[in-house]
Amino acid sequence: MMFKGKPTKVIITGDAKEEYEELNRVVAEEIAKGITRSDHQILLNSIKQKTEVLGTNPEYGIHIPKDRIPKEYILDYEVNNLWKINLSGAWRMIYTIRGSEIEIISLILDIVNHREYEKKFGYEKS
Repeated sequence: MMFKGKPTKVIITGDAKEEYEELNRVVAEEIAKGITRSDHQILLNSIKQKTEVLGTNPEYGIHIPKDRIPKEYILDYEVNNLWKINLSGAWRMIYTIRGSEIEIISLILDIVNHREYEKKFGYEKS
């Protein structure tokens, strides 16, 4: 896939990778039990669809202003840009864009529910 003349790649890492793998495991169990439609399956499909979109347009999400980037992302991943994509069921996918002369990488850092998103970004009152 290409964006602005450069190949693109999407990588799920860190907490997002753990969440994604757990979601895949739960969905596989549901399917094995004959469950064909659940909130887990809808969320997993939403993640897959949005990941495909990121592969063709890394700037698809909503850009988060630099002063709103939680310190944990700066410390853990050395981000200087952060984006979010709204998923089904009020979940959020948080990612950063890394680029070079050769390629553009969308690095998915977190997949969180709305409550966790509000907490991480300081919208929740203590």
